[in-house]
Amino acid sequence: MQLATVDFYRPDSSESALVNADTILHDALLGVPPGRDECIRLLSLPEDSYEADRLRETARIVSHQRFKSQGVLKAQIGIDTSHCAGACKFCGFGDGVSDIEVRLMPIDEIVERAISSAGSGELYMLLLMTMHDFRFPRLLKAVEAVRAVIPGCTQLAVNIGDIGAVQARELADAGVGGAYHVRRLREGIDTALSPAARVETIQAFLDAGIQWYTCCEPIGPEHSPEELAEEIFLGITHGCSLHATMHRIAVPGTPMASRGQISEIRLAQITAVVALATIALPGLAGISVHEPNLPSLMAGANAITAESGANPRDTIRNTEDGRGRSIEHCKALLREAGYLELLRADGSSLPL
Repeated sequence: MQLATVDFYRPDSSESALVNADTILHDALLGVPPGRDECIRLLSLPEDSYEADRLRETARIVSHQRFKSQGVLKAQIGIDTSHCAGACKFCGFGDGVSDIEVRLMPIDEIVERAISSAGSGELYMLLLMTMHDFRFPRLLKAVEAVRAVIPGCTQLAVNIGDIGAVQARELADAGVGGAYHVRRLREGIDTALSPAARVETIQAFLDAGIQWYTCCEPIGPEHSPEELAEEIFLGITHGCSLHATMHRIAVPGTPMASRGQISEIRLAQITAVVALATIALPGLAGISVHEPNLPSLMAGANAITAESGANPRDTIRNTEDGRGRSIEHCKALLREAGYLELLRADGSSLPL
């Protein structure tokens, strides 16, 4: 498939960008979050500059103080695989791209995986992930079965396609406490999905009393600081309970694979901006980064996700045998980044 010409973002190394960063970071240490234009300036810094290093270090200090050196451990089980109608050009499941096996994970296997992931009581949340199109009655059955076997201190969350208000309330009644839902970068351009429908689903979750988790994703080399800031501030203006960043993986065979990936140090820079931009956001449990990596955990992130089952960034059936990180690996990364405890959804904590 022939790709259209893509304009790639180039960082701003002008003196004004570098000088202004010092004031922004000083204010952040005093608890004043940068505004949208200030975030754009921070996102424009060259990733290998001294100022970007200071940005990452400032975010590390702010997050450790804000979150009391508590890490957030999550796990996700991909319970469905199909040729997805979302047709995301970066996704291994995209309709017209994927040759992955179509499979619905049996409920008893979902339950077994849930117990294995959450049985220790260490998780803040356990997510069940489907394709964009999914069988809602089956999801409700899985939710009810999983909620019955995981500890009360662990929140049950979903990562699913667009739904309406009635379905959101049904999920809440069945025991869902959180939902990951994103208006992706260039939604409707690099995907076949409606940006407006994504936001409507977010509002449906919020109206149902379900905590909303979002992410600036999937970040590639072509995305401008203005685009990144737009998605970062969607989470702030709508009151997310967990914010995050995720870099785009160049999944072999996908239309966007040739555009490449950003570096982990660039991802850490963007993560740092999210950490500072959300300083005044009430009720925020943490700043997540995906995929789990130490540079971002040293730049303001305190939350990461272990994965099993299906994974849209992987080419094998069970991602725990591929790209997916285990719970033990994630815990080791949190310790390496200086986190001392694990926060749980009921507000209690455990030594890490």
